[in-house]
Amino acid sequence: MDEFFLKHNYLVLTYTVEVLAAITGIFLFKKYKNTNSKYFILFLIYLTICDWLGAYTTYVHEGRFLSFFIGTVFEKNFWWSTLFWKIGAIVFFAFYYQKVLIYKRFKKVLKWSNYFFVIFSIIYIIINWEDYFTRFFPVIDILGAIIIFMCSVFYFIEILQSETTLTFYKSLNFYISAAIFIWWLIITPIVFYDIYFTYDLKNSYKDLNFVFLRSQIYLFANIFMYSTFTFALIFCKPENDDMLIENK
Repeated sequence: MDEFFLKHNYLVLTYTVEVLAAITGIFLFKKYKNTNSKYFILFLIYLTICDWLGAYTTYVHEGRFLSFFIGTVFEKNFWWSTLFWKIGAIVFFAFYYQKVLIYKRFKKVLKWSNYFFVIFSIIYIIINWEDYFTRFFPVIDILGAIIIFMCSVFYFIEILQSETTLTFYKSLNFYISAAIFIWWLIITPIVFYDIYFTYDLKNSYKDLNFVFLRSQIYLFANIFMYSTFTFALIFCKPENDDMLIENK
């Protein structure tokens, strides 16, 4: 099981569902170009490109063209994943839901939460600069998850108070909100055990069993999330995000 999913097919399966969502968005971009959903499609493309760049570690091995990274801080891509996903994705969703949400107070909460998150993350990384290249930071993961939960909950509250309650299943933003809420709900508890995922440039990972378990959870969570995005892009109809409920 571990050998099948992780050694041979983990990257293939992950990239397949991710690229499928991005390609679906590209083909349907015209359908959503007059709505805020176009930003989400651009985000899917951004994720695909960044994940592809982050796969440089595949070539950081003896005999491969990036072997000169062996033993350096760039041997693993903790720094890149933290930058483009753990910080970048949160910043995007905070921005996106400020576009989607109607209530001004919800937008304001997200706006200032996003500012605090970015400033805190930068300061925390500077203070823990060496660890930035060898592990993930649980505090950044947890703060990011809180912002994601706020985005989703605020959206669900507005849906319940709008006239679109009976047709919510036709909304792309509903599926986005549900998918990211469930994804972060599954993944966030893992960060409390990420100490076992720390990488030592001399001794490799601290606990390979945890690495396998963590990868399996991420794999199935990613398949669920990106498959939901792909389905929603095809199934849903463009909506006027500014007509959901009265602006308050």
